[in-house]
Amino acid sequence: MNERNYTPFLSKSRFVKGLQCHKALWLQTHRPELQDEVSASQQAVFDAGTDVGILAQSLYPGGVEVPFDGLSISEQLAMTQEEIQKGTKTIYEAAFSFENVFVKVDILHKGSSGWELYEVKGATGAKEVYLNDIAVQYYVASGTGIKIKKAALVHIDNSYVLDGRVDVKRLFSIKNVTTTILEKQPFVVKELMSMRSMLKNDMPSLDIGPHCSEPYACSFQGHCWAHITSPSVFDFTDLGKPDAFKYYDQGIVSMEDIPRESLGWRQQLQYDGALHKKNVIDKQAIRAFIDSLWYPLAFMDFETTCMTPVPLFDGTRPFQSVPFQYSLHWIDSPQGELNHREYLAPAIGDPQKQFLITLLDSIPKNACVLTWNKAFEGKILRTLCEQFPQYHNRIQSVLDNMVDLMAPFRSKHIYHWQFEGSYSIKSVLPALIPELSYDSLNISDGGTAAESWLKMRNTGNTEEQEQINRDLLEYCHLDTLAMVRIVEKMKELCLSE
Repeated sequence: MNERNYTPFLSKSRFVKGLQCHKALWLQTHRPELQDEVSASQQAVFDAGTDVGILAQSLYPGGVEVPFDGLSISEQLAMTQEEIQKGTKTIYEAAFSFENVFVKVDILHKGSSGWELYEVKGATGAKEVYLNDIAVQYYVASGTGIKIKKAALVHIDNSYVLDGRVDVKRLFSIKNVTTTILEKQPFVVKELMSMRSMLKNDMPSLDIGPHCSEPYACSFQGHCWAHITSPSVFDFTDLGKPDAFKYYDQGIVSMEDIPRESLGWRQQLQYDGALHKKNVIDKQAIRAFIDSLWYPLAFMDFETTCMTPVPLFDGTRPFQSVPFQYSLHWIDSPQGELNHREYLAPAIGDPQKQFLITLLDSIPKNACVLTWNKAFEGKILRTLCEQFPQYHNRIQSVLDNMVDLMAPFRSKHIYHWQFEGSYSIKSVLPALIPELSYDSLNISDGGTAAESWLKMRNTGNTEEQEQINRDLLEYCHLDTLAMVRIVEKMKELCLSE
């Protein structure tokens, strides 16, 4: 690509992308078709951010919105200027363009001293990337002639507890960052010049690195990482994993090219498994774990809401996980039959109290309660205990009797080469019990389960609600059935030669 006599188009999102990686910005500009597909979880994050931005508008009510959809950029710019000329005090999504850099300001408000710029983030504090975002907005808006007297970051206050309707003045914290933004203006000018120059030439020769995921996961990873094949230095997991980029910078990509003796013991297990399909079975440790269990023996799993910035129910805080579903398998005695009980909250109302009461009534008295990662279920139960102290003794009894089935896998007392370094139940189950799999389910992970439940609550389509209901029950049921079968497999391993 030869030098062009034009000023490349930039925006605040492209500016932030360019700060992270010039190559990503070049690809975004010239080869956007190479982007990765947006996953359902990523889209949920984007949607949550949009919802937070709309809610924050209530901090300065009565404003006029400059819509993105349905208007061209020139029309958005014209509408913004019209509203300013009319004396409109608050403009949502105000549009500005200066030197072919286009920005949208979440909230532009005319205060007592002049115009104020507010950037809304669905996070709990200030990050450098947010300040750079505001800095380029300030640069562009000021460049058009508007005098910005205050630049501020609006973020979530995670100490807020919902009580009735959302109180936006308590939900959000406003941080005046004007001084910092003014100090960043020379930086913005310098970086814009660098990006414009780069975009007029061929694609930068920039290799992969930590910048591929910080501060955001790059949307071109599939393209830029295509030369990395497994098993590679990037596949190591768990405590003590090596610095993959340190090896990569030395020209070492394949896992087999790393000296085995340089690895920690956990990574040596993964190395041996990946390259030689070697398994590890510590029968003595497994037997000790099995002997620590007692009857009734229960297997418990929760599903919770995704960590939404706006609390969903009274008594909850931003980003708090709220349980809406459980599955419970249990066996009363060594020769007893397998029993099952489950609960899925309806599509309306606060699920917490009914979830808790039903759960406590379902767990056999003094049962050994197995979970996969008891820290998670334990945290949920302790939070419920704070909210419903009248059930303290019963909740504490469950907490006292909880045992972590993940523990022997985390400790590598059982390691199968197909775990690929993981001790997630999603990795353990198909390796040990191939006939059981999450692959055929419509919902196959907790994040999708959380998003599906919220979708079930928001859709008015009865058929869709019923399908999601079936999918959620099937998924959570498999989580606890998987634990049952894994314990059975552990017993078999203890007896094998």
